[in-house]
Amino acid sequence: MSSTTTSNEETRTRHGSLGRLFVISFVLLFFELACIRWFGSTVVFLTFFTNIVLLATFVGMSVGALAASTRRDWGRLTAPLLLLAVVLAYGTLWGYSTFGSVIVDVGGQGSPQQVYFGTEYRAGDAARFVIPIEVLGATFFALIALIFVGVGQMMGRAFNAAHDRLLAYIANIAGSLAGISGFALLSYLAAPPYVWLSIVAVLWLLLLEKRGRLVQGAVLLAVVLLVGVVDRHATWSPYYKIRYNQAAGLIDTNNIGHQQMVSMSGKASGYQLPHLLNRDAGRPPFSSVLIIGAGSGNDVAAALAYGATHVDAVEIDPAINAIGRADHPNHPYQDPRVTVHIDDGRSFIRRTNRTYDLIVYALVDSLVLHSGYSSLRLESFLFTQEAFNEISAHLSPNGMFAVYNFFRQGWIIDRIDRMAAKSFSASPLVISLPYANYILPEEAQTGRVTFVLAGRETGLAPIRARFASDQYFWVNDRPVRNESVNAYGPRPPEIPDSRLGDWKLIAPAKLEGADAALLPSDDWPFLYLRERLVPALNVRSMILLGGLSMALLLLLAPVRERRPNWQMFFLGAGFMLLETKSVVHMTLLFGSTWLVNSIVFFAILSMILASNLYVWFVKPLNLRPYYALLAGVLILNLIVPMSTFLALPGFQKVIASCTMTFVPIFFAGVIFGTLFRSSTRPDVDYGSNIAGAVLGGLAESLSLLVGFNSMLAVALAFYLASAWSRPR
Repeated sequence: MSSTTTSNEETRTRHGSLGRLFVISFVLLFFELACIRWFGSTVVFLTFFTNIVLLATFVGMSVGALAASTRRDWGRLTAPLLLLAVVLAYGTLWGYSTFGSVIVDVGGQGSPQQVYFGTEYRAGDAARFVIPIEVLGATFFALIALIFVGVGQMMGRAFNAAHDRLLAYIANIAGSLAGISGFALLSYLAAPPYVWLSIVAVLWLLLLEKRGRLVQGAVLLAVVLLVGVVDRHATWSPYYKIRYNQAAGLIDTNNIGHQQMVSMSGKASGYQLPHLLNRDAGRPPFSSVLIIGAGSGNDVAAALAYGATHVDAVEIDPAINAIGRADHPNHPYQDPRVTVHIDDGRSFIRRTNRTYDLIVYALVDSLVLHSGYSSLRLESFLFTQEAFNEISAHLSPNGMFAVYNFFRQGWIIDRIDRMAAKSFSASPLVISLPYANYILPEEAQTGRVTFVLAGRETGLAPIRARFASDQYFWVNDRPVRNESVNAYGPRPPEIPDSRLGDWKLIAPAKLEGADAALLPSDDWPFLYLRERLVPALNVRSMILLGGLSMALLLLLAPVRERRPNWQMFFLGAGFMLLETKSVVHMTLLFGSTWLVNSIVFFAILSMILASNLYVWFVKPLNLRPYYALLAGVLILNLIVPMSTFLALPGFQKVIASCTMTFVPIFFAGVIFGTLFRSSTRPDVDYGSNIAGAVLGGLAESLSLLVGFNSMLAVALAFYLASAWSRPR
């Protein structure tokens, strides 16, 4: 055989190996995102802890990569374990939905350290079965990790087979970029889970040896059919699994009741309350209105009914908006006075030049985390002191800011009250339905919707004066009865109509025994966390998940024979925190939408790709300068607060924030790429790096204690440990 023929065969082999690695990387990231979405929305309340699914995939990948040199093929268990996990997930949901005596306990929501909306609904029931969320979390953590062992092992073997480690890693990053782009496209198209899983199934079968395809193909077909049948009536937005009861107007998201569309001629007194208080105090109607969290349209319909000439309706979820557009009984979204913005509320109000007579936070509770990388919820940056200051800047001198919800705890109401008072330099009106004379921080607000009506004193004075002179305001449970009366007075209005509904007493409540002056900020945006602490639920989860991770490593990976690479381990831990901080930073600057989230992850992977291309061409030998540059940029990020970037003009804000966010990722990528280029154990080094990312993911909970900016100090400590751990 000639040398030319041999060279051509080697080239084809190399290209085939890189192509296989590209496909494996695509499947891995695509499958990871699919699991985060599906398990988080199916297993009851796991949606609040999507970090569990993310870390489970990391543990599985790490164990699989470390087991790449073993003879046992973990890939043949991937499909059966996935089927088991899907059946168990549906079984859990069925048991919770069917048996009223089953309660999933999420950190003791009767007197919580951190509030999770939706978890308290059965707190008063006589339960026969109480299942701690830690049990559910640990069960699915172990199952999902085992599912990904086979994928990680295939990745590790592909790295071992590659002649050029760096080129192999570049193929890995390129496949990951394709995976995140593909999943983002399906999210945009609102594709259901059976489509995601079908793509994973086809590509996975192509990667398997022929002898294993028949059995795994049959099992994966069963998974796709099961998911397709059970979830056939659900709509999948980029944020939620949505079930819609058209007859009742009910919208459930991730198995939790979320919204109900109601007619303004029916029982809708809560949506109309700010308008009625304003009208009967002798003030003109709110002309220009901004509604954040417009949802299916109830607040929009109320604003139109009471004389608004322009309404900006901001809703983050396109599927919920589409339901309201199609089926709301008052058809508010068809009114030419309404402009719909599918956007994040904080991002919109920062960009708009308008001022408003009324700004409403309309039942803003997302019931879901922003991403699997942090403790942020979709609405977290709406409830900070800086956000309220921005609301103040866009409110007319006599305008009103209305925040209402079932806030669950008195200390949450007190916190919102104090933030509003600070932003508007005037004490808000706090109104509880049903009526409460006072609200205690320690008091649970079960079944109560609370309005915080804020604004400058010139705007609140007429309403405050009417309460002072007439004591009470009265709202009929059918607000159409309020149309012909002024409802301020010591007694309900007298209307001779036998079909009258009940009158609800309305009056400001007093906030007694205010909490300490801890207020949410853009660095610590945790409205529903009572103190700066890592809640006991998180601590228990960290210990449990850490223990399970160690057990899986010891049982399935040959860690006794093959020592991990500690330099790569700490690189992974630091990078996980760096990635989390980048996501949070860019979310604050540009919005909490799924599109921003996808773009940020794509940009992070692109920066890693750029750093590896740099290593490919420059071939650095001494990593000390890059460790020093990485440490310097992290220290600069620690010194310069995120608020500095918010004050910059648009283009400058983009350039400055992207530079500060992505330059550290570039230096970290150069360090990893240089080490991986010369690796003699790519499976071990890759597995060690992913295992370190698990540690970084667990450490993310510290942000609840110190805020997000200070997490860079923890990341810096991990990178210094990596530098210290390099082989002497």
